[in-house]
Amino acid sequence: MLTLDSRPSATAFDFHKSVAKRTGLHRLFAAAIVSDQFCSTLLRKPEEALANGYLGQTFILTEQEKTLIKSIQAETLTDLAQKVNRALKGV
Repeated sequence: MLTLDSRPSATAFDFHKSVAKRTGLHRLFAAAIVSDQFCSTLLRKPEEALANGYLGQTFILTEQEKTLIKSIQAETLTDLAQKVNRALKGV
Protein backbone atom coordinates (compact mmCIF):
# COMPACT_ATOMS: atom_id res chain seq x y z
CA MET A 1 0.00 0.00 0.00
CA LEU A 2 1.35 3.42 -0.96
CA THR A 3 0.71 6.43 1.26
CA LEU A 4 1.85 9.95 0.64
CA ASP A 5 2.79 12.25 3.46
CA SER A 6 1.64 15.75 2.52
CA ARG A 7 3.90 17.40 5.08
CA PRO A 8 7.22 18.61 3.68
CA SER A 9 10.31 17.08 5.14
CA ALA A 10 12.42 19.22 7.47
CA THR A 11 15.08 19.51 4.77
CA ALA A 12 12.61 20.73 2.15
CA PHE A 13 11.11 23.19 4.60
CA ASP A 14 14.50 24.56 5.63
CA PHE A 15 15.51 24.97 1.99
CA HIS A 16 12.29 26.82 1.18
CA LYS A 17 12.74 29.06 4.20
CA SER A 18 16.29 30.06 3.26
CA VAL A 19 15.25 30.67 -0.37
CA ALA A 20 12.50 33.01 0.79
CA LYS A 21 15.01 34.92 2.87
CA ARG A 22 17.27 35.41 -0.15
CA THR A 23 14.69 36.88 -2.54
CA GLY A 24 16.36 40.31 -2.48
CA LEU A 25 19.72 38.83 -3.45
CA HIS A 26 18.09 36.79 -6.21
CA ARG A 27 16.49 39.94 -7.61
CA LEU A 28 19.78 41.83 -7.37
CA PHE A 29 21.68 39.19 -9.33
CA ALA A 30 18.85 38.77 -11.83
CA ALA A 31 18.97 42.50 -12.57
CA ALA A 32 22.74 42.30 -13.05
CA ILE A 33 22.30 39.38 -15.45
CA VAL A 34 19.78 41.16 -17.68
CA SER A 35 21.40 44.60 -17.62
CA ASP A 36 25.05 45.14 -18.51
CA GLN A 37 24.79 48.71 -17.24
CA PHE A 38 23.41 47.67 -13.85
CA CYS A 39 26.01 44.89 -13.62
CA SER A 40 28.81 47.34 -14.28
CA THR A 41 27.49 49.72 -11.62
CA LEU A 42 27.10 46.86 -9.15
CA LEU A 43 30.71 45.79 -9.65
CA ARG A 44 32.25 49.28 -9.70
CA LYS A 45 29.93 51.29 -7.44
CA PRO A 46 27.88 48.87 -5.35
CA GLU A 47 26.61 51.61 -3.02
CA GLU A 48 25.11 53.41 -6.00
CA ALA A 49 23.60 50.22 -7.43
CA LEU A 50 21.95 49.39 -4.11
CA ALA A 51 20.72 52.93 -3.54
CA ASN A 52 19.27 53.38 -7.05
CA GLY A 53 17.92 49.87 -7.56
CA TYR A 54 16.94 48.68 -11.01
CA LEU A 55 14.10 50.11 -13.12
CA GLY A 56 12.82 52.05 -10.13
CA GLN A 57 12.70 49.02 -7.85
CA THR A 58 15.00 48.73 -4.86
CA PHE A 59 16.26 45.47 -3.40
CA ILE A 60 15.17 44.31 0.04
CA LEU A 61 18.38 43.09 1.61
CA THR A 62 19.50 42.46 5.16
CA GLU A 63 22.20 44.69 6.60
CA GLN A 64 24.60 41.74 6.36
CA GLU A 65 23.82 41.32 2.65
CA LYS A 66 24.23 45.05 1.97
CA THR A 67 27.55 45.11 3.80
CA LEU A 68 28.77 42.08 1.83
CA ILE A 69 27.80 43.54 -1.53
CA LYS A 70 29.48 46.83 -0.69
CA SER A 71 32.67 45.28 0.66
CA ILE A 72 33.43 42.53 -1.85
CA GLN A 73 35.84 43.38 -4.63
CA ALA A 74 34.98 41.42 -7.78
CA GLU A 75 35.85 41.75 -11.45
CA THR A 76 32.91 39.73 -12.74
CA LEU A 77 29.37 38.96 -11.68
CA THR A 78 30.30 35.30 -11.31
CA ASP A 79 33.13 36.23 -8.96
CA LEU A 80 30.82 38.46 -6.91
CA ALA A 81 28.16 35.75 -6.66
CA GLN A 82 30.70 33.14 -5.57
CA LYS A 83 32.17 35.42 -2.91
CA VAL A 84 28.74 36.39 -1.57
CA ASN A 85 27.70 32.74 -1.48
CA ARG A 86 30.88 31.72 0.37
CA ALA A 87 30.49 34.54 2.88
CA LEU A 88 26.85 33.69 3.59
CA LYS A 89 27.68 30.03 4.05
CA GLY A 90 30.44 30.97 6.47
CA VAL A 91 33.20 29.33 4.41
